[in-house]
Amino acid sequence: MALRNIIVIDEEKCNGCGLCAKACAEGAIKIIHGKAKLVSETYCDGLGACIGHCPQNAIKVIQREAKPFDEEATKEHLSQIKQPQPTPFMCPGMASAQLRKTAEKSDSSTGDVSSQLTHWPVQLKLVSAHAPYFADACLLLVADCVPFTMGDFHSRFLRGHSIVIGCPKLDDARFYIEKLADILRANKLKSLSVVHMEMPCCHGLTRIAQEALAKAGVEMTFEDVTIDLNGSVNKVEQISVN
Repeated sequence: MALRNIIVIDEEKCNGCGLCAKACAEGAIKIIHGKAKLVSETYCDGLGACIGHCPQNAIKVIQREAKPFDEEATKEHLSQIKQPQPTPFMCPGMASAQLRKTAEKSDSSTGDVSSQLTHWPVQLKLVSAHAPYFADACLLLVADCVPFTMGDFHSRFLRGHSIVIGCPKLDDARFYIEKLADILRANKLKSLSVVHMEMPCCHGLTRIAQEALAKAGVEMTFEDVTIDLNGSVNKVEQISVN
């Protein structure tokens, strides 16, 4: 091994957006369990083309002892990547952000209803399991139609909670189970609540929560809330997963 330039990735800052992996022409970076990883020193040329594509500033070039860059091995590595899945366009706006530490108070005298959202993003596909807003959180798993149906969703449910949203009918349920299980394993949640519409397909969100808890090996009782089409709470159940 020789002293040379090579990248290093700060996993605490990385939100798994995948932009660095897309920018690496040598295929040296891969997203594994929601984090960017250097798969082999021999594939990294140390030039740092990936750095400018990281919205989290999680990558830098350092000098350390490492195996030399192997151009032939890199070509072979690239040739063996069969039918690579293209990295979808990632909007810079999906970068993880803490919007406010505490929810803002609404002003009843002016009729102003302040947002209770404390973080971004909220879509279950986009969040990182290691995002700081999940640590010791009261987590809401919400069907994405619910906030449009309930006029008081922010004040009634979102206040004091972190949130992830999704559609159990239109989206990949298996992916949601894996991602939610990752969140459960990576964080000690104070509570979990599932809020969904009364439609039969929407109850799939409850099954996603149950399977994710079982997969993560977490014993927990979560609140399951059903909302009717008028935006009212139809039913509240406590569901235990052992």
